[in-house]
Amino acid sequence: MSDENQNEVTEATQEAQAEPQFAIQRIYTKDVSFETPNSPAIFQKDWKPEIKLDLDTRSNKLAENTYEVVLAVTVTATVEGQTAFLAEVQQAGIFTIGNLPEAQLAHTIGAFCPTTLFPYARETIASLVNRGSFPQFNLSPVNFEALFASYVQQRAAEAKANVPESTETH
Repeated sequence: MSDENQNEVTEATQEAQAEPQFAIQRIYTKDVSFETPNSPAIFQKDWKPEIKLDLDTRSNKLAENTYEVVLAVTVTATVEGQTAFLAEVQQAGIFTIGNLPEAQLAHTIGAFCPTTLFPYARETIASLVNRGSFPQFNLSPVNFEALFASYVQQRAAEAKANVPESTETH
C-alpha cells in the first residue's frame, strides 16, 4: 500500500472514530416485584383506584463508551386507602455511547436511554397487573426529554443558590 493510500485509510479511520456512536447492546429486566398485600379483600371493593407512579433512573459506566442505564418504575394502586397492588420494574440496558460532548452524553443517558427502556417496562407492568387479575392497566407515555430538562434546570438553580455572593471591599 502506498503512503498516500495509507494516509487516506488512517484519516478515514480517525473520522469514523470521531463520529458520535450509539448502539444498544442489550435490554433486560434487572428486577421485578408484584405485591397484592390486601388480597383477597381488595377484590370485593369498587374498582376506583388512585394510581401513583414513581420513576427513577440511574446509570453507571461499565467500560469506555459502555454504560448501563436502569429505569426504575413503581406503580402503586390504592382503593379506599388500601394498597391494591404494588408493581416495581427495573428495566435496564447496556448502551455503547461514544464521541459525544459531556452535555450531550448526559442528555443521552438521562433522556434518550430511558425513552428507549420505557416501552419494555410499560409492557412488564401491564403484564404483572393482568396476572394479578386486576383490570387492564397501561401506563401513559412519559416525556423523558421534559423530565431531563426540568432536572437540568433544577440542578442549575441549586448550583446558583449555593454560590456565595462576592463581597466587595472599598
